[in-house]
Amino acid sequence: MLARGAAAIAMGGTALGHSGGTALAQGSNPAAYPTHPLRLVVGYPPGGASDLFARLLAAHMGTRLGQNVVVENKPGGGAVLASETVVRAPADGHTLLHVDNGILTYNPALYSRLPYDPDRDLAGFGFIGRFPLFLMVRPDHAANSFADLVARSRNGTLAVASPGVASPHHLALEMAKRRAGLQATHVPYRGTPAAVQDLLAGNVECAVVDCATGTPYITSGRVKTLCCFSEARSPTAQQVPTLRELGFANAVAYGWQGMSVAAATPAPILARLNQALLAAVAADDVQARFRDLGIENRASTPAEFAAFVRQENAEWRPLIRELGIKLDG
Repeated sequence: MLARGAAAIAMGGTALGHSGGTALAQGSNPAAYPTHPLRLVVGYPPGGASDLFARLLAAHMGTRLGQNVVVENKPGGGAVLASETVVRAPADGHTLLHVDNGILTYNPALYSRLPYDPDRDLAGFGFIGRFPLFLMVRPDHAANSFADLVARSRNGTLAVASPGVASPHHLALEMAKRRAGLQATHVPYRGTPAAVQDLLAGNVECAVVDCATGTPYITSGRVKTLCCFSEARSPTAQQVPTLRELGFANAVAYGWQGMSVAAATPAPILARLNQALLAAVAADDVQARFRDLGIENRASTPAEFAAFVRQENAEWRPLIRELGIKLDG
C-alpha cells in the first residue's frame, strides 16, 4: 500500500471460517491448474504504484502460467472490499490479491471489525518488494538536515504531508515522532502525487514520500531530502542518510507489496503461483524498473513471506493501537 484514503467505513459481519473454502479447495485439481484466466484484485484505483506493479507483474505471470492474469481494481475502505472479494472467492488459485502493509498488517489494528481475518483467511504466496520512504522539504527550506528539522519542529508549527491516514508514510512519520524526537502535525492527502505537488507549491512544509513517486524529484534536485527510513541508504539516493545511521536504530519503515490468495488454496497451487511471481519479478523490465526507483526485492517462498508478515505485525499493530488510529469510528 503506497496510498490509503482517509475516509472511514463501517464494517459489519463476522470473520470468515475455512469450511467453505476448504470444500472448494478439495474439489479443485492442482495438477490441471490453471484452467481459465486468473483475476488479480487490486484494492486501489488505477494509476497508483500498487496498480502499476500489479499490471506489470500480471503480464509476466500470465505468460508463465499459460493463462491471462486480468487486473481488477476494487478500491474502497483501505482495500477491505478487495480483500473480502478474494477471501470469499473459490480457493482454487484463480483469484489473487495484490497485498501490502495495510491489507495484511495495519487493517486488523485500524478497524474494530473486519468481515474477514487476514491472518487466518489469506495465504501469501510471494513478496514483490520494499519501497523506501523519504522525508523531504522544498529546496529553499531552512533545514539542511534531519537534526535541523527536529530543532525547528520544537516551535510546534511543522506540518508533514502523507498520502493518507494510516499509510506507511503516515506511520513512518509517527514512528519518527516517537523514536527520533520530531514534533509535527500530520496532514493527510489523497495520494502521494497530491502531497508532493502541495509541497512544491509551498502549501505544506514537509512530506513523507515513497521511492516510486519521489525518486524523480530527489534525483532532479526538485526537493531537499533530509533522511530515509530504510535499513541502508538507497542506491538511487546515496546522499540521503538513514535515520538508523543518524542514531535512531529502531526507526526503520517501508512500504511493501506482495500477493495472496484465499487461505484454503492447495499447497501445490501456492507453489505454482510462487514460481510464476518469482519469474515475473526477475524479468528484465521489472528489474530495470526496480533499479530505477530503488525498490528493494528478494526472492521468497510462501513460508518466508508469511514469516516476514508476522514480524511486521509484531512491529506495527501495537504502535497503531498505541496511537489510537481507527478508520471505522
